[in-house]
Amino acid sequence: GIGGTFQYGLQVSIINSPAEYIKSFIRETWLRRYGSAPSEEMLTLMWSFIVSIYSIGGLLGSSSAGYLAVRFGRKKAMLFANVPALLSAALMGLSRLCGSFEMIIAGRLCSGVCGGLALNIHLMYAGECAPRKLRGLMAITASTAIAIGKFVGFALGLREVLGVEALWPVLMAANALPALVQLLTLPFFPDSPRYLLIDKKDKEGCI
Repeated sequence: GIGGTFQYGLQVSIINSPAEYIKSFIRETWLRRYGSAPSEEMLTLMWSFIVSIYSIGGLLGSSSAGYLAVRFGRKKAMLFANVPALLSAALMGLSRLCGSFEMIIAGRLCSGVCGGLALNIHLMYAGECAPRKLRGLMAITASTAIAIGKFVGFALGLREVLGVEALWPVLMAANALPALVQLLTLPFFPDSPRYLLIDKKDKEGCI
């Protein structure tokens, strides 16, 4: 779950604490570019766009999850979900250095794609790999990972951790760590027996 629904929970909660710092960054960037401060309406619009574009990315990720899971298998699709996660971490982590709030918007879109993929494929992969007696327990790992992700996001956003003005880009790039953990560990996991049997016609591999 660390590269699955954990990513969704983390991204949902992590955006709350740096809100004022990101608004200040947008205001400063706008002033530097155009020579005048943005209106409060424009600032609110840009912030709303940063928050809500995650859902658009989630829609794109969810829509493509089924195709990727069948075309490449559950495990490879889960590994692929880490690509937009790492891309989003790079975009949001470097946004202040590059002086571009558009990078935050693009990064949130990519993290939404990751969340949409992870939400769907996590349940599919865990459920199909689990022994029959443990299938219900394995399905619960999705909601558990979401809850842990939200908790970690709130914890990282504390002022004693990363919730300060100097570190908000690091906070926004925190989703790179679970993505890297999954990229390093998931290749050692087996693929889904159902995928091997039904989609790949590999009965021996399934058994």
